[in-house]
Amino acid sequence: MIVFNIWSVLQWYLRPFIKWFLRKTTRLCELQRICYGDRVGSERTRNVEKSLMMSRTRDVKEVVSYLDGTVLQRRFIRSHFREILDPSVAIILRVKKINPKLHVSFIVSFRRCLEQIWSYRSLIDEVEELRRTQFDSNNDEHEQMLLNLWSLLVPDSPLEGRVSKQWQHIGFQGDDPKTDFRGMGLLGLENLLFFATNYLQVSRHVLSHSLHPTYGYTYAIVGINITSMAYYLLKDGSAKTYMFNAKQSLPSINLFHKFYCYLFYEFDKMWIESKPQNIMEFSMIFKKFENAVRMELADPASVFRINIEVDNI
Repeated sequence: MIVFNIWSVLQWYLRPFIKWFLRKTTRLCELQRICYGDRVGSERTRNVEKSLMMSRTRDVKEVVSYLDGTVLQRRFIRSHFREILDPSVAIILRVKKINPKLHVSFIVSFRRCLEQIWSYRSLIDEVEELRRTQFDSNNDEHEQMLLNLWSLLVPDSPLEGRVSKQWQHIGFQGDDPKTDFRGMGLLGLENLLFFATNYLQVSRHVLSHSLHPTYGYTYAIVGINITSMAYYLLKDGSAKTYMFNAKQSLPSINLFHKFYCYLFYEFDKMWIESKPQNIMEFSMIFKKFENAVRMELADPASVFRINIEVDNI
């Protein structure tokens, strides 16, 4: 740890000299070297972000502060990208003395990185707001979401009442599911509902695994644990690998839901393959799963997809 801290301090002081030397020898600034040399996706975008965050140039710091402000104002959305990003890119071109006519591909690449970086920051705020929003039984929209979850997962068994032991069939702890959402708020319910809505057969298949007499688990409670895991992966930046490697999409709540679906499906697969003796092994297997996911996310080239395999156990 001491060696690491010393190296970090040395890097901080040596960084300007290294950048100056590379600029003189390559005739490219650091951002250009990243956008031209690094693999498109997570590797490139993370390095652009790191370069911007470590910059000591006043104008660059002001660009970063301005973009952060648009996130706080909820203005960093696609319809505002041109008015927000055009002047920001122009400032960077001026500060770094980049000729826009000679480096058109740099502008395209750099702009995409900015879109990804600050869309991710916007997503963190959006997810945080959902997590803090508690399930409200007096809110008709919340209630309808919960009822939709039941009808999607168990279409052939109508609920006898809003408060019912039937909820335990899909893995809630008691007669009223609202108490189980306290930790992750509405985010937990939205994740479960997205999985059931967009991957209906897969979610029902996972539910059937949870009802297995030997390897069963509490579907909804495990799903909320997966929400917690996805939330912290997003907050600590680990999920950037997934978000930045999604070629057709910018970081968004929809992409976060898909990340959740991937995690839930893959956890269920690991759980069944582990053949646990009972639910008491949950913490150990869940930690093993989280470590495996973190290891995969540590590879900037990782691309997560749901590879659907329906089996019988």
